[in-house]
Amino acid sequence: MFSRGDKVQRNNSGIDQGRTPAGRSAVPSIISADLRITGDLECSGDIQIDGVVNGDIQSRNIVIGEGAAVTGSLKAETVQVFGKLIGQIHADTVTLERTAHVIGDILHKALAIAQGAFLEGACKRLDTPRPVAAEATSESVKTEPTKTDEAKSEEAKAEGVEAEEAAA
Repeated sequence: MFSRGDKVQRNNSGIDQGRTPAGRSAVPSIISADLRITGDLECSGDIQIDGVVNGDIQSRNIVIGEGAAVTGSLKAETVQVFGKLIGQIHADTVTLERTAHVIGDILHKALAIAQGAFLEGACKRLDTPRPVAAEATSESVKTEPTKTDEAKSEEAKAEGVEAEEAAA
């Protein structure tokens, strides 16, 4: 009924399911609501926390679900918080949704806080270093010679004398 070729094709078709071309998982790693973890988590893709985590989390994208409770620091490109977090957030983009309850500092490049979200801590913007402007060439920038302080004071005295003579 099935040929050997069909079997090979079926096996190969399931290899890349759930994976993006870059090899990253298209589906986030999920800590479900009934799971409690003590320890640090590291993930190269996305992670969604719906349970309880006591430890630091490092990932590309982190979502703290509405019923989740995390005690530890978060480090990621993007962090979205719906639940409770006690600890520092260090991310490029941080979003605190209306149900978020965060106690800790936020280090960010972009921050959005929805009305109703709770935040107790400091927010600090992480600035990217600006490139140093190339030195201007003498052709592109024309400058006037600057006057020394001595020359400026002599001009001021001359103007004062002229003003006195005009008043007399």
